[in-house]
Amino acid sequence: MKNCLICNKPVEAFMSFGKMPIANGFLAKDQFSEEYFFEMKVASCTHCGMFQLIEQPDREKMFNENYAFFSGTSKSMALHYKEFAEYVGSNFLSPNDPFVVEIGSNDGIMLQNFDAAGVRHLGIEPSENVAKVATDKGIQTVCGFFDEELARQIMTEHGQADAFLGANVMCHIPYIHSVVEGIKILLKPKGIVLLEDPYLGDVIENTIYDQIYDEHVFLFSVSSIKYLFELHDMVLVDIEPQETHGGSMRYVIAHKGVRPISDSVKKQLDKEKMMGLDNPETYETFRRNCEGSRDSLVSLLNNIRQQGKRVVGYAATSKSTTIINYCGITADHIEFISDTTPVKQGKFSPGAHVPVRAYEAFVDNYPEYALLFAYNHAKEIMVKEQKFMKSGGKWITYVPEVKVLG
Repeated sequence: MKNCLICNKPVEAFMSFGKMPIANGFLAKDQFSEEYFFEMKVASCTHCGMFQLIEQPDREKMFNENYAFFSGTSKSMALHYKEFAEYVGSNFLSPNDPFVVEIGSNDGIMLQNFDAAGVRHLGIEPSENVAKVATDKGIQTVCGFFDEELARQIMTEHGQADAFLGANVMCHIPYIHSVVEGIKILLKPKGIVLLEDPYLGDVIENTIYDQIYDEHVFLFSVSSIKYLFELHDMVLVDIEPQETHGGSMRYVIAHKGVRPISDSVKKQLDKEKMMGLDNPETYETFRRNCEGSRDSLVSLLNNIRQQGKRVVGYAATSKSTTIINYCGITADHIEFISDTTPVKQGKFSPGAHVPVRAYEAFVDNYPEYALLFAYNHAKEIMVKEQKFMKSGGKWITYVPEVKVLG
């Protein structure tokens, strides 16, 4: 039995998704024999309420010079981060030389907005190839893993931060106590922390099990985030639901006693109790729902294959690794995965080794069906792919249920 990464109480897995590879580990044929796998088991701590992986691969296996995710490839996410930056600038930054720090800053998609506004900033990005894209754009970036030690170094060189930001990053970090302590050190007395991460309530309610993969060691609830930061004398003062990543939550956190706590925090805590996020039976139901979703998707793909019709995967996302490997989807089910990211093209999907091809391969020979792995960008994609749908093409989606669209 393992101990909880937050409260150190014993935790026991309620579900295993089986053998999983590195979610963003798209690979060439000559790398197949060396591919890394781990058993992806999940638990919900009955003491502090934190949903977590029982084991996570070493961080260097996930975030390195070959990391294959660039935030800037999505127009909708670029707009979201622009609005996020404007929200921070309008509400939390003083006019007197403000300093903004972002953890997991990726290719600078958010910080470029502060740079354009002349705001002093610093990004912290552990993947060397992604950090280089940011620095080439003029975004001040440190390539490294943020923790208490790095926080002290940044404070010495740059001073304390008015705002500390993180978007879909904190849920990646198992040594999170060192990170929160680093935030506490780096943040000015009246500074603010704004974090966005996939929300556990949405995952449970809509069976969004592809949010569970190697990078997501945690799925946060308002209750568990509140518990975590209170261990470090920091307070959750506000929340705001977000549509990104199929359902996220924005958490606003401050030093203890500095800001009032909004009514929205208490309301969401009450809602989480009503949802049963503190009840082990909720997670047994989630397990059964995941199994039902898997069986429905595989049955649909098998039926389409028996009809002799083509299915192509749309977007080689990290989340698709969970869907493909948990469901046992192979190149017999989907001919290839179309993706616009050059570093993924010509490679193969983690685990199942489905070919990943350039977007043009999809456009030049439309299939009858496209399995939409990037369902969280569905609105943007549906606008883009009018020609595919007019040709008779149909979409297969699996959140919140398996169905065919078009």
